[in-house]
Amino acid sequence: MAELLETSHRNSNVTSGDISIEISGDDSNAANSSGCSTDVPVDFEIEIVGDDDNGSEASGLTDRSLAGQNMHGKASTSAMNSGSNQQPKSRKERQSSKLALYIAKFLDEKVPFRKRIKFLNQVANVKHDGTVQFDVPVDMKPHTLDFGTGVVYDHAPDKEHYTEDIPEIPPPLQIVMLIVGTRGDVQPFVAIGKRLQADGHRVRLATHSNFKDFVLDAGLEFFPLGGDPKVLAGYMVKNKGFLPSVPSEIPVQRQQIREIIFSLLPACVADDLDNNVKFDVDAIIANPPAYGHTHVAEALKVPLHIFFTMPWTPTSEFPHPLSRVKQQVGYRLSYHIVDSLIWLGIRDMINEFRKKRLKLRPVTYLRGSYSSPPDVPYGYMWSPHLVPKPKDWGPIIDVVGFCFLDLASSYEPPESLVKWLEGDKKPIYIGFGSLPVQEPERMTQIIVQALEKTGQRGIINKGWGGLGNLAEQKHFVYLLDNCPHDWLFSRCMAVVHHGGAGTTAAGLKAACPTTIVPFFGDQPFWGERVHSRGVGPAPIPVEEFSLEKLVAAIKFMLDPEVKRRAVELAEAMAGEDGVAGAVNAFYKQFPGKKSKDESKAAPTPSGNCIASLVFPSLDDLQITSFFCHCSRPVKCLAGSNLSRVKMHAMR
Repeated sequence: MAELLETSHRNSNVTSGDISIEISGDDSNAANSSGCSTDVPVDFEIEIVGDDDNGSEASGLTDRSLAGQNMHGKASTSAMNSGSNQQPKSRKERQSSKLALYIAKFLDEKVPFRKRIKFLNQVANVKHDGTVQFDVPVDMKPHTLDFGTGVVYDHAPDKEHYTEDIPEIPPPLQIVMLIVGTRGDVQPFVAIGKRLQADGHRVRLATHSNFKDFVLDAGLEFFPLGGDPKVLAGYMVKNKGFLPSVPSEIPVQRQQIREIIFSLLPACVADDLDNNVKFDVDAIIANPPAYGHTHVAEALKVPLHIFFTMPWTPTSEFPHPLSRVKQQVGYRLSYHIVDSLIWLGIRDMINEFRKKRLKLRPVTYLRGSYSSPPDVPYGYMWSPHLVPKPKDWGPIIDVVGFCFLDLASSYEPPESLVKWLEGDKKPIYIGFGSLPVQEPERMTQIIVQALEKTGQRGIINKGWGGLGNLAEQKHFVYLLDNCPHDWLFSRCMAVVHHGGAGTTAAGLKAACPTTIVPFFGDQPFWGERVHSRGVGPAPIPVEEFSLEKLVAAIKFMLDPEVKRRAVELAEAMAGEDGVAGAVNAFYKQFPGKKSKDESKAAPTPSGNCIASLVFPSLDDLQITSFFCHCSRPVKCLAGSNLSRVKMHAMR
């Protein structure tokens, strides 16, 4: 991990950002012992100066409610006294205590930035496959891991869909979608964009140049983003996600990300490249890999709405898909650790982008997170029948359903495929989409042998991976170049694929038992969800793909009980309209359209937030200055003795 962090240390003395609070006690001459300048606001930096119990001066950040710590970071007397009568700890207990201390220090914003990096290295490590592994002590209490994700929303879950009370459509907007990823990542946003356009809005979909024709053919405006999806996919196949596992991959990742980041502003403000029509953005829709979306929204003072196909908001119900943590107590923490690691790798590029292109102050390195502000709404594009909305997600987070794009109605299949499908039994689809395969010949051989051993017919999708180079043609195998999943899967008895959210959705919608061979990212997450729902075997990681495991997976999918469960799930999903759910969620969350629950519950944020810090009584403090940047209007609580409040809202 040292190599990952090395490139982001250069400007660690930067101390500007979005939130700064200076709090002074009764002693007007109290010294500021933290060394924090009050002239330049510091993100998540709070200076408290007051008197301790002995009348001496104390200074520090507010406490995180960690066991044995008071507001000033000193061990409490009661904690020390209670420990004096305890028996000596075993080695395992000492290791557990040390790990708990490392986690506490990593989450403690009083700790200097460089030391927090060291504690992060003690807590977590990036594995060879690019995922993050860490452990938490088995006896650690969940409340000690409330690391800045805000209050847990504990009201009754809000409705997942908005078919009864459809939000009012706002006046015509100019909306830009900033989408990074493969074809499967882009396709749901094409469907959403078409629906928004049908409602009278102007929609520009900004993504990689590889998908220009795809976007234009759908009738949407296109604008190119940096980065090559083939390079990105190849990188993520090696690293299983967004985190580089070996030093040689770091320059590749950073160059791709830099190209993406610096292309975001033109995508939002530049005239149309084909006809020079002016574009004046009113709202931004983005997915998380479009690093920099929140900073562009801040600069342009327009609302931002994040949509994604994998969990990105902290929850206690399942871990971050890019993490490896077995203990449920660590699930929520996993989001913070992954978020911090991503931030450490890109912060220098983000601050360069902010200063040079957006003309904004740099974000302080003390922030330790790249996530969007806590009030930015999120929409997750999966079926609540497959993964219900977590109970600790608030009303600005929606699970809208899978977003399908109708491609079947306009597809004209080749005659050879139509004739082959008229065979005596439905085939099994096997393909890995636009992902590069490391050993295509070997995988093709395994697939053909598995079909032969189980007596099944199979369609092999060549994709970008180059599958299907057969020495001799087999009558039970059809080699396919490209075909819409919504047309093909309804004609298949089962599917084997990489586990992209869109491909997974298409297979489940067609009532196909599903085997997932995950390569990276959210694919293991979907493999586990499919297996836990009983509609597919345990996922087969691509590096473990073998004849024995594929044969076992096919036999699992042939079980009539598995098919029955797949049909049951498909029938439940049939009543969903994810595209309508996404569009209605956008309207519902658009500024000025507050939900009924929003006034009685604070939103669950997506990353660090100042609201999670525990303040002493405001009656004992005098807040002399407060500067807060937020992305939507905020209100001050009555009764607080603020002598001066500055607030700058995006909209």
